[in-house]
Amino acid sequence: MTAVRTRREPPTFRTVAVRRTRALTPRLLRVTVGGDELAGLTLDLPAASVRLLLPPAGLTDLVMPAWNGNEFLLPDGSRPIIRTLTPRHVDTAARTLDVDVVVHEGGALSAWALAARPGDPVAVSGPGRGYAVDRAAGRYLLAGDETAIPAISQLLEHLPDALPVQVLVEVADPAARLPLTSPASGRDGVEVTWCDLPPGGPPGEALVAAVRSATEAVDPATRIWAAGEAAAVQRIRRLLFQERGVPRAQAAVRGYWRHGRAGDGDD
Repeated sequence: MTAVRTRREPPTFRTVAVRRTRALTPRLLRVTVGGDELAGLTLDLPAASVRLLLPPAGLTDLVMPAWNGNEFLLPDGSRPIIRTLTPRHVDTAARTLDVDVVVHEGGALSAWALAARPGDPVAVSGPGRGYAVDRAAGRYLLAGDETAIPAISQLLEHLPDALPVQVLVEVADPAARLPLTSPASGRDGVEVTWCDLPPGGPPGEALVAAVRSATEAVDPATRIWAAGEAAAVQRIRRLLFQERGVPRAQAAVRGYWRHGRAGDGDD
């Protein structure tokens, strides 16, 4: 008889409420949540993660799930709506958290964010692991799709000001573009390339092509961070580690969502 593997229980959910929403672009919505249970929540590293527990579809009341040793389940045995996002900013004094949501049709998270009103309940778990910036690096390459824009923005805020940085971002619509740096940030030496996904093209097609072009020659002092759709990210892993021979310690590549699959990263 095969034993059922028990997974470690994730961090406890903190019950909070929506404070406000703000459109950063027509395709990116910032949702600010807050509450006393956010006390003690801190972000030690950029590009970390938090998990949002949303009310069941069509409802505003939050139902807390129970951990069964492998997954969270609601009292009726169904799976709750849980999504993983980048914690864009935490205000420890105000006890608020900002998360940025990509707006698109058909996603549970997107639908929730568009309908969210002040006072609506939600719960937050985390943060999960972030990315330790290598301050001895000679150059950085940051690459991702629209879901990675919050993490890339955060990384740019943490990288040394004088460090050369190349940024590649795939967008399904030009309306997704937004300033990633500003004169007030004090940064220079950042080269940002927006990669437009061809209409009807598979997610990641433009990003993989851009990363391929940008990594024809990878200096040992270059550090690479990439995130996006799972299949595209797998192609980037093969490109970097097998074709280019980049040491694994030199690159961090993360799958944020899977095309065609509703789940923890469908938005």
